[in-house]
Amino acid sequence: MNEIDITDVVCPVTFVKVKVAIDGIEDGETLVIKLNDGEPVQNVPRSLKNEGHKVTGIENNGDGTWKLTVVKGGFL
Repeated sequence: MNEIDITDVVCPVTFVKVKVAIDGIEDGETLVIKLNDGEPVQNVPRSLKNEGHKVTGIENNGDGTWKLTVVKGGFL
């Protein structure tokens, strides 16, 4: 499983880092993203869906961060 932690960056760089990570995996593979509460957890899942990827889970870690799970692919 592929993972990326973007808790150390702010919008709009959050999606840029996620975009680079998802471009580096194959269609159908899963990417797990650790991101901060607020703008990142609101914007990154929406942007991924708009790009045709499938968000399969969003979990609150209880510490101000979230775990977002997405499958790369053309699901539009």
